[in-house]
This record gives sequence, structure tokens and C-alpha cells, in this order.
Amino acid sequence: MDAYRHCAACESTVQAAERIFRVSIVMTEKKTQGLVAIAGAGLMGCGIACRFALAGFEVLVYDSDPSAPSRTKHHCHAVYQEMDQAGVITVEQARVAESMIRHVESPVEFGKAELVLEAIVESVAAKRALYAELEAVLPQTTILASNTSGFPPDLLSEQMQHRDRFLIAHFWNPPHLIPLVEVVPGSDTAPAVVERVMALLQAIHAEPVALKAAIAGFIGNRLQFAVLREALHIVRSGVATPAEVDAVMKASLGRRYSIVGPLESADLGGLKTLLSIAEHLMPQLAKDEDVLELMRERVDQGDVGVATGQGFYRWDQDRIEKIQALRRRQLAATD
Repeated sequence: MDAYRHCAACESTVQAAERIFRVSIVMTEKKTQGLVAIAGAGLMGCGIACRFALAGFEVLVYDSDPSAPSRTKHHCHAVYQEMDQAGVITVEQARVAESMIRHVESPVEFGKAELVLEAIVESVAAKRALYAELEAVLPQTTILASNTSGFPPDLLSEQMQHRDRFLIAHFWNPPHLIPLVEVVPGSDTAPAVVERVMALLQAIHAEPVALKAAIAGFIGNRLQFAVLREALHIVRSGVATPAEVDAVMKASLGRRYSIVGPLESADLGGLKTLLSIAEHLMPQLAKDEDVLELMRERVDQGDVGVATGQGFYRWDQDRIEKIQALRRRQLAATD
């Protein structure tokens, strides 16, 4: 077993790559499993399109930006090239998958799609405007899903005519590698719609998790931001540097949580022991938003992360290339 299977933050990526490989080995000729459509040709929209296409779906992509067709082609080619270089798929499989993705000039062409997935800017107004445009041209049976990372489904679908066909299908970035998709129904979402979306996601070898009801941040982001708040608290208190906090996470919880979740871990560690520790420790954990000042200070200075070359770390080309190289090695660790 390759040593990379034990590295800190890679187990879920490795497993995702393995699932993609199992799907892609059948993609040596153009055989379609169905038709889906993506509204929004950003990184998420293109990544989702790549995942569906690799599993054998024809994918239509629409974006109002005139540069979207070339951007879609470039990004999808880059995704498949990375997977080819990592040995996850072949050049021929990449060629077939790319041929399954087609950019269209209008949502009118989405009419035969079983699922339309919206992946545009995180703006309620923009999303509602798009839904109105889509409902004017889509059959009533077409499922409409949003890839929003935080807006509740009832807020987004408030002005829709057919709220029963709407839900959230939140992919994680990068969607061609991370298998999780959080499926969040609204108050009026038909159970059959949830079931069908779950089946479609399983068909592309994603790992969908259906929530019983909407909750702010869904599941993944609530866990992510709980960890981030405590990490910021530790750094702000002067106990450790950002690099030290990250090192602890990657060398401990990152490895553990790639194998078992927090509640499985609690069972394995012993609930009596964990309860004793929690009763003492939890009252001392961060509980407010004051720690956000640590991020706000950097943002106000224009240091927003990789995009500006500075955040909690200095992001020079060498650091970026090292992380990209690690990602390629993790992607290739499928044997």
C-alpha cells in the first residue's frame, strides 16, 4: 500500500481518485448515461461538468459571460490533463469525456436535461433571476438544484413556481476529486426528487449525504468553521503560529478523520473518557466571533491569500508548486 494513503489530508482525495478511476475505465467510447446541464462556467461549474462527463453523462454548460466557452474548454482540459498525468485516466478517456461537454448559448437548450444544476455567483438576487429564466423554458419534470455553499433552499426557491422540484446539491472543491455532495431539500421538495438526485450522484461515484432539513452551513461547513474558529483563537492568543496549528492538524486529526468521523472516533476512544475530557475542555473553547478580527485585519490590508500572494502565509510560486506537486502525487496513489 502506497505510503501516501497515510498522509495527513489526502485519504479522501485518494479514495475519490480511486472512484473516478473505476468510473473512467469504461469511458473508452461515447456511451451516454443521460443528459444534465450546468448553469455557471466557473471553477465549480466546470469541475462538476467534468465529473458527470467522466461518468458517461452528456453535459450542457451555459454561462452568460461571452468568454465562458473558451474558459470551459480550457478548465475541463486542465482537469483531465491533471488526471491523465497522474495516471488516473488515459488520454483516450480524457478525449471522450471532453467530447461529452458542450457549451450552449441559451438555457432554452436545457429542455431535455433531467437535472439542471446552478453554480453561479453567491447572490440570492442573481440566483432567483436565473431560476425565473429557467422555469420559463424547462419542463415541469426537470429537477433544478443549486450548488450554493450556504443559502437555505427555501430562501432561494421563494419565488419559484414549482418549488417541489428544487433542492441544494452542494459539491466540494475541487468537485472532480472530493466525493462529498450535500443534498439539502427545501420544505416543499418532493421526496422523489431527493431520491433521484441521490441516484444521479451515486452514478457519478460521488458520496451524497441527504440532510433531513436545511441548517445554516449544512454539515461540512459547520464542522469546518468550528475548527477554523478554534484555530484562529489559538493563533490570536499567541499559543501557536499558523504553521504550528496547521502542522498539528495535518499530523493528527487530518489523518484520523480521513479514516473515521468524529463520532466514530469518540466511540473508538471510549465515550466515558471523551465525556470526562469534554466536560473539562469544552467550556474553555472559543465561543464568539471576536477571533474573526485576525482574518479581518489581513483582509483590510489587502492580504487575502493566494490571490494576492499573502494571507497567513507568503504564497510564492515555490510554495504553490509544492502543494500542486503533492496533490498530483496523492491523485496518482491509486494502486
